[in-house]
Amino acid sequence: MPSEPSVSIVVTAYREAATVGRAIDALLGQPIPASYELLVVCPADDDETAAVAAGYSQVRLVRDAGRGKPAALNLALQKARGDVVVLTDGDVWVASDAVARLLAAFDDPRVGIATGRPISVSPRDTMLGYWSHLLTDAGAHRARLRRDASDAFLVCSGYLYALRRDLYRPLPEDALADDAVLSGDVWDQGALTRYVPEALVYVKYPATYRDWVAQKVRSAGGYVQPCAATATQMRSFRREALDGRSAWAALTYPRSVREFAWTLALFVARLHVWARILIDVRLRRRSHRDIWQRIESTK
Repeated sequence: MPSEPSVSIVVTAYREAATVGRAIDALLGQPIPASYELLVVCPADDDETAAVAAGYSQVRLVRDAGRGKPAALNLALQKARGDVVVLTDGDVWVASDAVARLLAAFDDPRVGIATGRPISVSPRDTMLGYWSHLLTDAGAHRARLRRDASDAFLVCSGYLYALRRDLYRPLPEDALADDAVLSGDVWDQGALTRYVPEALVYVKYPATYRDWVAQKVRSAGGYVQPCAATATQMRSFRREALDGRSAWAALTYPRSVREFAWTLALFVARLHVWARILIDVRLRRRSHRDIWQRIESTK
């Protein structure tokens, strides 16, 4: 590879020795129309993940101090040399042309950050699996399509997104939703956020209710932090409660009576999540370390 790549691909991973190889293989097989480098970032005490990444000659391994994902991303962006940086995780994998499709968004000089489309690989015939399909298809996908069509602000998905490196501002280390913070930061600098639904990334979602709540408190809870204030244009308890289009999309998504019942249960579960966010994030102000729990059933 050239010494000065124009694209940097960063994979953040923590205790993901079982899945990071799949993520790397998917990225190395991309028809990327530019010189690129591939960085895998994992904590200094995670030797198992590091050993897998080190087995690839194309990978630059970066060891972080284990202070969480925001700190890991800050370190990765210091090390990255590309003009555009693609960010993804070690427990997901991208479609064969996802990176090229995502990078095409930057042909427009107005675009500062762009996101791909998460696709759930969880089974639809379970309640938690069904929720993942509903939230990704009828929820986030449709909302991003609407906002992208009018050049409105949208929050990128942390599973796969890219930004111009010169627009990156260091993340607060207590940020719960790095994707929401970075999306807002880039927008606030006057650049467009863009949705590329053809850039697919495959995701396994939580398989237990406890894991599901923990993940949602972590991600949605980030939107109530001051550092993610811009992101509330797309997501907040008030917006969720008053968004009739999203409610209608959810209610018309089921294919059976059972799925309709699961949809009604999801409305109750979302109330539970926002109540937990109010208590844990706003009132108790629990630390990043306490809230950022590892979700085992997504691995």
